[in-house]
Amino acid sequence: MAKVAASGSSSRWSLSGFTAFATGGTRGIGHAVVEELVELGATVYTCSCNEAELNKRLQEWAAKGLQVKGSVSDASSRKTEFSSWRMSPRLSTES
Repeated sequence: MAKVAASGSSSRWSLSGFTAFATGGTRGIGHAVVEELVELGATVYTCSCNEAELNKRLQEWAAKGLQVKGSVSDASSRKTEFSSWRMSPRLSTES
């Protein structure tokens, strides 16, 4: 469960040590969710059907100092296997 930050802190919640997966993170509500989760300290993974859009967002987040990983996937497709995410080079924790 998320920890409530100490009174007077700039953030209500700490998700440090948690991992979040947000689909459609390159635009709209999904984009806002990704940024909020990472700012709260979570390790965030996202996906997009559009590789160019995903790469652009990953670069933008990196420039802001936000650590977000992503993969090209269609979360609406039953054929998508998220177990393959562990093997994706974009999700590697190595630089």
